[in-house]
Amino acid sequence: MTVIVVMGVAGSGKTTVGGALADRLGVPYAEADSFHPKANIEKMASGHPLDDADRAPWLRAIAAWIGAHEAGGGVVSSSALKRRYRDVLRTGGDVWFLHLDGPRDVLAERMKSRTGHFMPPSLLDSQLADLQPLEPGEHGLVADITQSPGDIVEAALTALAKEPK
Repeated sequence: MTVIVVMGVAGSGKTTVGGALADRLGVPYAEADSFHPKANIEKMASGHPLDDADRAPWLRAIAAWIGAHEAGGGVVSSSALKRRYRDVLRTGGDVWFLHLDGPRDVLAERMKSRTGHFMPPSLLDSQLADLQPLEPGEHGLVADITQSPGDIVEAALTALAKEPK
């Protein structure tokens, strides 16, 4: 079975959409932030973007979760900003990406209005600079974050139903 990776920059709605999608599918959901070592969270909270070395163990941990849930399915969030990061996630098993994409001003406003999250709005531009959209051969869907979470979930379920088995 496929594991769905809900991807996008901070503020795109990965947690909201990922949780709703997992509920609809009746599969486990994992929040990518829970896979970060404490040092990564502290680095981001202090306003410093992660580099590839920081992300490597985090990506491997998410890939391991994908591998552990491939048989029964699951949904996991991950920024998955670069193709090479998505390549690491694919080492865990069969994945399908739901890329939540939208205007910078919407993302920034969401980041400013949320409470209790370690990621400061000042890191949004570094994430947008690193973001590489899905490429040909990467199974998935790009969804507009200005749509409601329910509409995004419906679009994802429709797209998944059309995927070759």
